[in-house]
Amino acid sequence: MKTIAYRQAGLPIADEQSLVDLDQPLPVPGPRDLLVQVRAVSVNPVDTKVRAGAAVTEPRVLGWDAAGVVQAVGREVALFKPGDAVFYAGSLTRPGTNSEFHLVDERLVGRKPATLDDAAAAALPLTSITAWELLFDRLGVPEGGGEGQALLVVGAAGGVGSVLVQLARRLTKLTVIGTASRPETANWVRELGAHEVIDHGQPLAQELKRIGRGHVEFVASLTHTDAHLAQIAEAIAPQGHLALIDDPKTLDISPFKRKSVAVHWEFMFTRSMFETADMARQHELLDRVAALVDEGVIRTTLAENFGAINAANLRRAHALIESGRAKGKVVLSGW
Repeated sequence: MKTIAYRQAGLPIADEQSLVDLDQPLPVPGPRDLLVQVRAVSVNPVDTKVRAGAAVTEPRVLGWDAAGVVQAVGREVALFKPGDAVFYAGSLTRPGTNSEFHLVDERLVGRKPATLDDAAAAALPLTSITAWELLFDRLGVPEGGGEGQALLVVGAAGGVGSVLVQLARRLTKLTVIGTASRPETANWVRELGAHEVIDHGQPLAQELKRIGRGHVEFVASLTHTDAHLAQIAEAIAPQGHLALIDDPKTLDISPFKRKSVAVHWEFMFTRSMFETADMARQHELLDRVAALVDEGVIRTTLAENFGAINAANLRRAHALIESGRAKGKVVLSGW
């Protein structure tokens, strides 16, 4: 089967050897596995981080988003059958989705939204899980709740932010404030439903005051948390909640003590990595996301389709992600 892998960590993405086309054996499903014929994938920052920093002794296939069709199932599978159209984000500890056929535990898989094609569906799983867990599990905002309170989404035009803005606007009563630094990304965030958009190239507390908001009860810091931390500490309300997903080199949260701020990490691979008792929660929430899409409540965050799934196009996608100028999601579809 066709796959795309890296054989040496840390190569610049401009190097043709940074990602290469390979042919590898077809995998065999384990007890709870689905064998999925992958039809579309999307690219996330985690792909570029693993390629840059995780040393390998044999080729490693990346990719943690896919839409496709179930071809075969393991003997204990109960949720799906061959022929089912699915979408999912998989596990960080297993080979990735940049593969013509892929194994994934059924508890991490949702039914593909019926109203989306494969490319549009592949844009959603990882970012939807991250945004959902961040908003409802980590920050603890109840569906339908948050009236009179505000959520600041730092980096709202990115993949996670693009879903989070929609979920917060459609499923809660929070005032949603997104950050973006370019006209095109600011417009994107407004289209997704943000009540206000401010410039994260300026001091955040100052920007919030400009729109008449002194403090925010909730902050989702999705990128460059270390650069914004002092401003977040100033802008967050007493007894507020901060959730982050990025990888700051250091995280000194002592400035939050006087406000009794709760700090939360969100890492959507935790459930699959540790096979937690509630691992199937990701199956449930992806089914819920699919229903919300089909009902017209939220929409795909697909921004660009780079064409066929091959090493050359995947290198282009990685380069865009590494530039920090991507909005929404970049997708590849077809082999």
